[in-house]
Amino acid sequence: MTASVSTRRHVIADDLRRQISSGHFKADERLPSEAQLATHYTVSTSTLRSALALLQGEGLVEKIHGDGNFVRGPLRKITYTGGAATSASWTAYFAPIPMTARTTSIEAPSHLATLLNVPPRSRLTELLYLAHEEKVPHGLAYIYVLDSVASVTPPAVTTSPEQRSAPIVAPCPALVEVQERISARLPTEEEAMTLRISVSLAVLSLTRVVTDFYGRVVDAALLVLPSDRADVLFTTSLSIEERTQVHDRER
Repeated sequence: MTASVSTRRHVIADDLRRQISSGHFKADERLPSEAQLATHYTVSTSTLRSALALLQGEGLVEKIHGDGNFVRGPLRKITYTGGAATSASWTAYFAPIPMTARTTSIEAPSHLATLLNVPPRSRLTELLYLAHEEKVPHGLAYIYVLDSVASVTPPAVTTSPEQRSAPIVAPCPALVEVQERISARLPTEEEAMTLRISVSLAVLSLTRVVTDFYGRVVDAALLVLPSDRADVLFTTSLSIEERTQVHDRER
């Protein structure tokens, strides 16, 4: 990309950003078509799309496949709280945001077999959650549970706080370890389409593995959270013994 083209896309993005902030284009309003905007700014469609990509990456504009580009309204952020050694109500990941859910029985592919430490093609239950606020998706969660470890009740589409807090996974043996790994990456095309984000907007990719007292992996969760609407919080509390030692040192 030449310097002039790069400068031009920033000029266009700045002008559209100003019109959005001034209220000329309002939240949830559809922008003029890409062809109309390209004509207005006397640039090629590729340059115009490059300018829109900047705004999409900032979370100001979202492109809905087949419908066009829309001004994105204020987003409420969700906070993923890590470290809980429980067979959690998985809906707590996104509460109080409503979710849709789907349950599928699958055979473990190689990467999931490795993650769960089970033989390939072991029977798993996959729970797919999509959290959303009205039409705005907030995150994806894939939960994998070994059929031999826990029974799963097929979830319904959640609409009330009571439903959202209901456990999905039945009680399991005592859990002793939760391992969570977080990385930032670009979304796949499928993730970007499902979450209605630009492929240039980073997502937080979180893998959570829960192990029981016998060293057996009880379940695993793979979460995809858009970085413009999600935070991750980890809180570490000292044990009573450690607190006592700190108290004694400070006396």
